[in-house]
Amino acid sequence: MADPLSELVQLLRPRAVFANLISGRGAWAVRYAEYGQPGFCIVLEGHCRLAVGGHAPIEIRAGDFVLLPTTPAFTLSSFAPAPPVFIDPKLVPGGGDELRHGEQHGPPDMRSLGGAFAFDRADTALLVSLLPRVVHVPGSQRLMQLVQMVGEEYAQQQPGAEFMLSRLAEMLLIEAMRSAAAGDAPPGLLRGLGDERLAPALRRMHAQIERPWSVAQLADIAALSRSAFFERFTRVVGAAPMEYLLAWRMEIAKDLLRRGELSVAQIAERVGYGSGSAFSVAFARRVGRAPSRYGATAALE
Repeated sequence: MADPLSELVQLLRPRAVFANLISGRGAWAVRYAEYGQPGFCIVLEGHCRLAVGGHAPIEIRAGDFVLLPTTPAFTLSSFAPAPPVFIDPKLVPGGGDELRHGEQHGPPDMRSLGGAFAFDRADTALLVSLLPRVVHVPGSQRLMQLVQMVGEEYAQQQPGAEFMLSRLAEMLLIEAMRSAAAGDAPPGLLRGLGDERLAPALRRMHAQIERPWSVAQLADIAALSRSAFFERFTRVVGAAPMEYLLAWRMEIAKDLLRRGELSVAQIAERVGYGSGSAFSVAFARRVGRAPSRYGATAALE
C-alpha cells in the first residue's frame, strides 16, 4: 500500500543547502533576520536557547533537530543575557569557517549547523501548509546517530560529502514530519496520518488515486458513519474528502506535467479522469492554466 509521507517527500524532492557551523561560549546571542524559506538547525554539541516570535523560548540540546518551515526572525543565545549580534542569512555565504560567538577561546558551550531546504519540483507552500511554525524534534537515539553522521560528514569533507549531507538532511526532514504528525501539525495530510481512523482511508486514497472514490467507501475503511467521517476528515485534514482528493490529484498531475514524460491523456488516466478533455477542464479551473501550457512553462523554469 502507498505510503503518503514517502509520496509527499518524493513530490517535494528536497535538497539541503548547508550554511555555516556556529558555536558559542559564555554569554552570547545572535539574531537572524527573516529568511522566508524552510530552514533548519542541527545541534551537534552542548545546548542553547532558541526564541522565535510568537512562541515560548525552548532549550535545544545536542542531537536535536529544529525545522522552521518559513524561517521567521529568530534568536539563538546562551542562557545568560547578552546583546545580540545581527545576521542576515541571505548575505552569509555557506561553507566558510566556523562562526564563533561570545568568548573566542576555549571549548564551546554549543555547536550547531544550520541550513535550508530547496525543492526541485513542488512549491515551498506545500511543505509550509503541512507543518507548525516551529518543529522541534528532541534527540532520540536514532536522531542523534543521524546528527552525529552529519557532523562527521561536514567536518571530514570526504568525496561525496555533499550528496551524503543532503540525503542525511532529507532523513531528518522526514523525522520532523513524523514528529509533527504525532504532535501539533496544522490541519492537513500529516495531521490526518496521525489519526488512527483517518490514516487507513488516506493510505487507500493515495494508493489508488485513480479510483472513483465516494465518501461512503472511505467512511467504511475508517469504520465510521458517513457523516462522522466527513466531519472528522474535514476538521483534521482541513478539506472535505473529495476536495482533498482533487487537490492531491492535481499535485500529482502537476508533477507529471513537469517531468514531460507522459501525454495529457495518459496523465488524465493516471489521476482518475475518463478523458483528457475532462481532466483539462478540471486542471485549468484548479491551477489557472491548461495542462499543456503548464507543462511547457515548467519545462522552461
